[in-house]
Amino acid sequence: MPDSIQVRDPVEAVRSLAGLIESHAAEGESLRRLAPPVQDALLKAGLFRMLLPREHGGLEISPSTFLAAIEAAARLDGSVAWCLCQGNGCAMIGAYLAPEVGQHIFGGDPRAVVAWGPGKAEARVVSGGYRVTGRLAFASGGRHATWLGCHVPVIETDGSYRLGRDGTPVQVTALFPQSSARWIDTWDVIGLCATGSDDFEVRDLFVPDAHVTIRDRDETRVSAGRLFVMPTMSMYATGFSATAIGIARAMLDALCDLAYSKTPRLASSKLSDNPVFQAELARCEARLRSARALLTSEVEAIWKDVVRTGRLSITDRYRIRLAATHGIHEARTVAETVWDQAGATAIRTGSPFERRYRDIRTVTQQLQGRSSHFRTVGAFLLGHPADLSVV
Repeated sequence: MPDSIQVRDPVEAVRSLAGLIESHAAEGESLRRLAPPVQDALLKAGLFRMLLPREHGGLEISPSTFLAAIEAAARLDGSVAWCLCQGNGCAMIGAYLAPEVGQHIFGGDPRAVVAWGPGKAEARVVSGGYRVTGRLAFASGGRHATWLGCHVPVIETDGSYRLGRDGTPVQVTALFPQSSARWIDTWDVIGLCATGSDDFEVRDLFVPDAHVTIRDRDETRVSAGRLFVMPTMSMYATGFSATAIGIARAMLDALCDLAYSKTPRLASSKLSDNPVFQAELARCEARLRSARALLTSEVEAIWKDVVRTGRLSITDRYRIRLAATHGIHEARTVAETVWDQAGATAIRTGSPFERRYRDIRTVTQQLQGRSSHFRTVGAFLLGHPADLSVV
């Protein structure tokens, strides 16, 4: 691992940066990307390497430790947690690269970060590699990344799509230096503003064979670590649910602090002495603790089986999907209640509620927060065919 990276327990590393992260949150919102001092500190602490294979200088931590680290970051700043989750999910690509390629991208560069996002793109086969063209969106943390990627279908030299054994188009992941792309400023949003989730575009970009692979397949996985039995989607689900739970926890804690000092207009007592408020607070506490407990217990139990067997069943992937989606939605419900109970205090810019409320409402609009996941899980529980695209 490069000497400039200071490795410690990821959760403690996040907590040690609390003052720095919180003091630069407003600057990040203004810049629409993480403030440079925050990005530098996260890199130096190795926090973008939590899910990177050890052979490339990664920490290769357990999913439950990853969950705890992302939650800790989200209590401080949702955008920081989001970028860490996204960057670490992308770092898992190191498990599918030839050793020399992984070393080239990650091994000797302490600032190495990969970013990508969905969009329309294609990879046309040429001698020695592919020509990639497309526009990709929601590339969180991409402005700070050293490498970018895209997940694209392959078009053969005869113009036909490359098909897999199941008859559907093969999708590969192509990696290329960040400097190869043209950035498009699109991230004008209400929440998670500092993630810098802009679009980028490449046109007829040559990507060598060695920088193209297929993720989340046993046959293409190079790293032996048990962590990489977990599909990227499951780790994203875990991390983004932890992001929502962490944001909601920070809001709920701030509401408790407010309750001791605020007497609402026309009220005769402080919030802390109001029986209705007390009951709402208890319900929120129960919701959030229950959601976190389900997510944590499912991840820990599933990880124990993965370590023992070296396999992750489809049923376990659905367990993660259910716990993660449930966590996001319960966290949103808590945040909504906190917002209501805080009254006019919540609406002021710079309050402990305003940015966090915008952030958590933005989390719920992303793929991981879709309500349709409940239907997908329910269908699977009733014996319908598995939809592996969302688990």
